[in-house]
Amino acid sequence: MSTQITLSQRALALTSSAIREILKVTERPEVISFAGGLPAASTFPVERMRAATDKVLTEAPQAALQYGPTEGYGPLREWVAQRLAAAGAPVPASRVLIVTGSQQGLDLLGKTLIDEGSKVLVETPSYLGALQSFSLFAPAFAGMPSDEDGIDVDALTPALLDGARFMYCLPNFQNPTGKRLPLARRKALVATALAAGVPVVEDDPYGELSYGGEHLPSLLSLNPEGGIYMGSFSKVLAPGLRLGYVVAPEPLFSKLVQAKQAADLHTPSFSQRIVYETVRDGFLDEHIPTIRDLYARQCQLMLDALERYFPAQAHWTRPQGGMFVWVTLPHGIDTTALLAKAIARNVAFVPGAPFYATDPQINTLRLSFVTVPGEKIEAGMKILGELASEAIAALPAAAAA
Repeated sequence: MSTQITLSQRALALTSSAIREILKVTERPEVISFAGGLPAASTFPVERMRAATDKVLTEAPQAALQYGPTEGYGPLREWVAQRLAAAGAPVPASRVLIVTGSQQGLDLLGKTLIDEGSKVLVETPSYLGALQSFSLFAPAFAGMPSDEDGIDVDALTPALLDGARFMYCLPNFQNPTGKRLPLARRKALVATALAAGVPVVEDDPYGELSYGGEHLPSLLSLNPEGGIYMGSFSKVLAPGLRLGYVVAPEPLFSKLVQAKQAADLHTPSFSQRIVYETVRDGFLDEHIPTIRDLYARQCQLMLDALERYFPAQAHWTRPQGGMFVWVTLPHGIDTTALLAKAIARNVAFVPGAPFYATDPQINTLRLSFVTVPGEKIEAGMKILGELASEAIAALPAAAAA
């Protein structure tokens, strides 16, 4: 008699990330991939981190290799709190939880804030990883309307806000669109959320990647007592560290700690200490501008190629930071079908539909430019432009207009 495994309803509802499935194809060296949201490996501070690792293993090897507190390594929590305070968000280190990548932060927030059927407000479109994480807890997603500047705060009606457990947003160079929420909307969003009693979960992995270095106040800085904020070292140091942090008010913070204890006890002590030794003396202020400069050049190459090769009926964002460009083609075009044709010509991107919690717009797609050499950006955009033009030409005349 064979063993029978009965999966939970939660497990049966699991699906693979659309991006991860596409990345399997992009492992072929001939494929020009605009699909992955990966930081450029050339920006990883290898020598700096090697020196930090040597120091940790020389000065505190036993402590670095031992279990640690669930909340995180104390000096790193203090460093995060000081950096947030310098950016206008005075929060104590006692409200900083170090997590195993910000994706774990999303999981912990889902566990502590979502019951089955809970209303959760998300951007349209929104970060796919958050939608995937929150979906495990069976919320009732509701989309927050957006325009070229991001969330349309005027469209956040009392009916939409009523009963929402929280709203989730990425105000800085959003994944997938690259949009940045203007200052006036940030203030209005926080004021609207406070008036409605709806917590705001601010996910900010790209905030430091403004090409010009301009800073806009975080939503946390506009509500330091009650804000929920997520940050990451993945985009400014290296994603392989799997190190991020969540800032939350009590009593949510203590519940996040308890949920993390059940998940993994604590984030690895070793990587926390290495990161602290890397950043403690101001290194990020020297390092991040080099990332910004590279990404700004890469982004401009893509925008220039889009202008040259894409049809006039296509529209796209023009980000001032981050890692993504969002393209909208005429209605009637399914970018999932377009992807199959692109892969046949050794080019990959991410169709836009998976980024929508509700009412997916299948005529959209996300392009990432930071890991693709300039000559390949040119070649890949030329192919995608040709495919987009062919798809538009095949539409009925009224739809293509």
